[in-house]
Amino acid sequence: MAKSLSDFRYLTFDVVGTLIDFEGGLKASLTEIGKSAGVEIDGEEALALYRQARYSHDAGLFPDDLVRVYLAIAPKLGLPAERANGEKLRDDARHWKAFPDSAMALAQLGERYRLVAMTNARRWAFDHFARELGNPFYASFTADDTGTEKPDPVFFQKVFAFVESEGNTMDDILHVAQSQYHDIGISRRLGMTNCWIERRHAQQGYGGTIEPSEFTRPDYHFTSMAALSEAARETVSA
Repeated sequence: MAKSLSDFRYLTFDVVGTLIDFEGGLKASLTEIGKSAGVEIDGEEALALYRQARYSHDAGLFPDDLVRVYLAIAPKLGLPAERANGEKLRDDARHWKAFPDSAMALAQLGERYRLVAMTNARRWAFDHFARELGNPFYASFTADDTGTEKPDPVFFQKVFAFVESEGNTMDDILHVAQSQYHDIGISRRLGMTNCWIERRHAQQGYGGTIEPSEFTRPDYHFTSMAALSEAARETVSA
């Protein structure tokens, strides 16, 4: 049985896909490029192509890697394979929006917990995401800080070391994320308590996120950040 939500001191968060709507951002940018080229974009097809290209052996750090990704998927979408468009796709990450419930939920959760960001994005992009979310984080770890990306256990171990430096342990952390592949599976293998935010609960497939080799049943499961915040509030006030 999972620990009570009132038992945790830290909530660690995946950012892109859990708090920031990167799929919506990608589709909007590709649609805009398509309009300029007279091409209609199928959003789900674009996400499937993105997923295949993003997780290739020659992938770079995110979102810088979107330049390479664009050049790989553009011909398949009927778009001009021009580097300038790839740079637009990358730079548009600065304007990606939070899910409508993210900022409010984080503000509420921040009254009770220490919120820690764990993102595969580079620091320059995370700084924009944090501002979009209202700068709610007590601490943050990016691919630049850890030298790696989730689901590499090393990323998580950097966070464990930080928590231990404050006199706490992994058992004081609830890891919150939407990606089964990057977060939920590995957090379970490392012995963490986890919470799956199933952002695509009303849609088929995994969208822009790589499909896991196997599904991991989470300790907590919500379809929104708002639901997690409400559950935490009810637990603490009980």
